[in-house]
Amino acid sequence: MLTRALDAVLDRSLILGYTRIGPALRRRWWPADAAPGSLEGRHVVVTGATSGLGEAMVVPLLRLGATVHVLGRNPAKVADVIGAVRRAHPDLAGEPGQVLVPEVCDVGDLDAVRAWCADLAARVPVLHGLVHNAGVMVPTRTETAQGHEQALAVHVLGPHLMTELLRPQLAAAAGASGPQGGGAVVVWMSSGGMYSAGLRTTPDTIEYRDGTYDGVRGYARTKRMQVVLADVWHDRVAAEGIAVYSTHPGWAATPGVSDSLPGFDKVMGPLLRDAASGADTAVWLVATRPASPGRHHFWHDRAARPTTYPVQREPAAAAVAAFVAYVEEATGTRAPAR
Repeated sequence: MLTRALDAVLDRSLILGYTRIGPALRRRWWPADAAPGSLEGRHVVVTGATSGLGEAMVVPLLRLGATVHVLGRNPAKVADVIGAVRRAHPDLAGEPGQVLVPEVCDVGDLDAVRAWCADLAARVPVLHGLVHNAGVMVPTRTETAQGHEQALAVHVLGPHLMTELLRPQLAAAAGASGPQGGGAVVVWMSSGGMYSAGLRTTPDTIEYRDGTYDGVRGYARTKRMQVVLADVWHDRVAAEGIAVYSTHPGWAATPGVSDSLPGFDKVMGPLLRDAASGADTAVWLVATRPASPGRHHFWHDRAARPTTYPVQREPAAAAVAAFVAYVEEATGTRAPAR
């Protein structure tokens, strides 16, 4: 009871829980690390894996035995990351193409997502992990090739479509034998900033056409959407042996933070956790598939967290349905059932 109370205080204090102080204290009581070899023979895709949190997931997943599909939109950056890992960890990286696989896709371009998913499905019949980590924070409202607000496309529409198209490969993990079996995991990398935003439910608000665009606010809106969508997906595919979570990394020192929030980075820099600490829970979720204690599936520092502050109301069922209906229409997919 004492550690639960202390953990809750850390979580609500933000500075104590989100910075490097949080994991430094929580490691004394949080769940055990994944067992060595727990991802042996398993395929895990990490989007946005060419820098920051995504890049920080590659080596821990390799250490657990996974074949890691390093996905980015820039082929040169993908090659650079894979080359750097192979040089720094020759004992982990194996032969080219065996345990580190380069993948190129712009997650915000729905046509590119469709083409890449078709290609991956032909190469990888059983997929065990899909981490939706790709992220953007743009200063002005920008639209993708399909006419969607960029942060919405990268954080919500692209990942939703990718999950739907790769659902057969994810479901196959539950019925596979040997190390290929045991079920699959989908993780959305959200942000603690989602607490500052409510769920948008109309086309204009979801696409951020309502009022003057603000990149930080747009980011927070879509991060709230990720948390809601992950819960919807969990309910949809749990019976197929697919576990779905959302998580947030706390305040981590990544290129995205320093480039998009230079003022915050300057003030909080000494307290920011490193990228490996921010990526820890996502890797742990993929490797351990813990049961969420309630009806939400939002995690931070290896523990389930509330999706709202005490003064906030949870989105009504009708609001969630309206939001999901728009995601369905925008991506041409069947709406996940609640």
